[in-house]
Amino acid sequence: MAIAGPGGVDDAIAAGLDLDGTPIPAPMLALYNEVMELESQRARSGVKKSMRNRIVKTGSKHLDQATLDARLQEAGWDGLKDKEVAFFYG
Repeated sequence: MAIAGPGGVDDAIAAGLDLDGTPIPAPMLALYNEVMELESQRARSGVKKSMRNRIVKTGSKHLDQATLDARLQEAGWDGLKDKEVAFFYG
């Protein structure tokens, strides 16, 4: 199973298969689905805040700290916070 893009992992989970094609155990899927259902009911504070959080989480895997910080600011968001730097780059 080729997994790519932001929805790739979700597609694999929906299929109940790990990246190597082996089935994901039912108790793991059940817990994941339960927690995601709870998360889907949580009130949101804003789309732009969620977008920024996703950019920081994913961007830190692909961009160095200075680049991500600068790109966030260029786009109109606050730069990286100290706790984000410590968590993602520490």
